[in-house]
Amino acid sequence: DGVRRKRAVLSVAFRYLDTYRELLQEEGDRSNSFPKELYLCAVEQLRRYPELVEDVLKLQRWTEILNCPSDEEKETRKKQVRPLFRHFRRIDACLQPREAFRGSDEIFCRVYTPDHSYVTIRSRLSCRVGEILALVREKLQYSEEQPVLPGNLVLVAVTSAGEKAVFRPSDEAVFTTLGVNTHLFTCEPSELDSLLPLPEEIHWSPGDSKLHDMSAEEVATQLVVFDWELFSCVHEVEFLCYVFHGEQARWRPLNLELVLQRCSEVQHWVATEILQCQSLPKRVQLLRKFIKIAALCKQQQDLLSFLAVVLGLDNPAVNQLRLTWEGLPGKFKKQFQQFESIADPSRNHKSYRELISSLRPPLIPFTPLLLKDLTFLHESCKTFHGELVNFEKIDVVSRDVRGPTKACFKPAAMDTETSPSHLQTKAYVRQLQVIDNQNLLFEMSCKLEPRDT
Repeated sequence: DGVRRKRAVLSVAFRYLDTYRELLQEEGDRSNSFPKELYLCAVEQLRRYPELVEDVLKLQRWTEILNCPSDEEKETRKKQVRPLFRHFRRIDACLQPREAFRGSDEIFCRVYTPDHSYVTIRSRLSCRVGEILALVREKLQYSEEQPVLPGNLVLVAVTSAGEKAVFRPSDEAVFTTLGVNTHLFTCEPSELDSLLPLPEEIHWSPGDSKLHDMSAEEVATQLVVFDWELFSCVHEVEFLCYVFHGEQARWRPLNLELVLQRCSEVQHWVATEILQCQSLPKRVQLLRKFIKIAALCKQQQDLLSFLAVVLGLDNPAVNQLRLTWEGLPGKFKKQFQQFESIADPSRNHKSYRELISSLRPPLIPFTPLLLKDLTFLHESCKTFHGELVNFEKIDVVSRDVRGPTKACFKPAAMDTETSPSHLQTKAYVRQLQVIDNQNLLFEMSCKLEPRDT
């Protein structure tokens, strides 16, 4: 019986090591103490339980793999330096399939100064703020525009609405925490009040949407394909780290944060396209097209973009366009009311839960709601009862996380077209130009259709 129980423990350990192999290798010595300690304990038990010799040898191989990865593994982990999601707008980069980000990946990123000039730095995705500031200082030292080296620098995130968040020197992996139109600035503490959003984030110019020249089917397909790529990059452990550990997580949920950014981006994209359109008939056409896009995303079981589009149409700045909504045909009004009922949060999102329970994998869930459920479960149930693990809670969490992640694979032959119009739509969907300042959206709405006084 003792052998059976010890083998059960080792079986769980092997499954853990196999699941998180890449993450453990990336962490190096910081995370390898557990398999080493377990191996030493198992070796001590060999005299009493010689039947464990095979398991102990397997555990020894695991400690060697984690400490000294093979040349082949090292080669596969080498990745080309990439511009981070949204921070650069390069066609050749955006058309490439998305790959999972790891903390050791190197990226390019722009860091702005108070006069809106910027330096481009190359750093690890997981590096600390202090390291970023050291790289910026080095760049500024050789800049002709900065003859005097600044003193005590701070790193600040500035949103398009002018809100500022100062990072601590010990903060890590700040790149993926930035909002849709949020940029990194560096300055001295005395210059904080002078920081302003980039001009292109404050001003807007009316004009016809590129969507008028694209079919709803093509746009919806590209939304779905991109969501599959992003969601497939999310490792199961990222959900757990996001909910259980937050900022204290050993592994930053980098890819999960990018999925959440995308959800916000699509919502603001819908509002931006409609509110930039000056022609009433064309706005009505855009409303129809977005409702059709939402229907197609739902049909392809991409609930992330489906609800993001619906919530974008429900933006108060869009909702108050009375003349635009009155011009919508009754068929589309009825369809949108059905979509709104699915997005209705009442009775604990009953309509959405009924919908998702009726679907069969593969599907992409509405990730913010999945995280909300996991957070509620975590906070309402204890993980430990004394020294005992609450396995009932762990089992429920496991089912909630593994359900969507195991079902997440890109259906075959979804994105094989290579015509110029197809590539243009693909680039457009992956590089959405959005306004995320709600005050500015309201201002645009009032100019389009002034409210009755």
